[in-house]
Amino acid sequence: MTDQLNAYSTVTIRRASEKDADDVRTLLIELATHENSADAVHATVEDWRRMLADPSVVVLLAVTAGQPVGYVSGTRQLNLWQGRDIFAMDDLYVRPQVRDRGIGGQLMAALAQHVSPEQSLITWGVNQDNDAGQRFYQRLGATLRTKVVAAWRPDAYTRYLQGQA
Repeated sequence: MTDQLNAYSTVTIRRASEKDADDVRTLLIELATHENSADAVHATVEDWRRMLADPSVVVLLAVTAGQPVGYVSGTRQLNLWQGRDIFAMDDLYVRPQVRDRGIGGQLMAALAQHVSPEQSLITWGVNQDNDAGQRFYQRLGATLRTKVVAAWRPDAYTRYLQGQA
């Protein structure tokens, strides 16, 4: 694949459809593996088909030489403070062999263009130790805030409900 993806390849950004479920899941597994969290991925290809059919789920694929090379994903969701939908970005991923070619910026621009008719706020998280990611997002004009994210797993809240916590 690397031979096909030279510096002169044209990148096309398009919305993923149900038929892209396998490619989207493959890219997600690559990202999760890079983040040492592949064991946290439970969504199957069939789950991805279902999710990609949902209009609130947005996955934009970067494709070059007929191959998917990256994606940005997220969901439209109601924000109670804003009183309207925002776009909660989940992932931005570009395959290592094509990084530093502007594909991440193209994906983010395509996402901004996608939500701009509604003037939606775009939010996302970035790991505190991801300095390169933080610099990239700041170059886009994003505001970075430190916030602790809490997660309450079903086993933990079940114990709490049973008075065992």
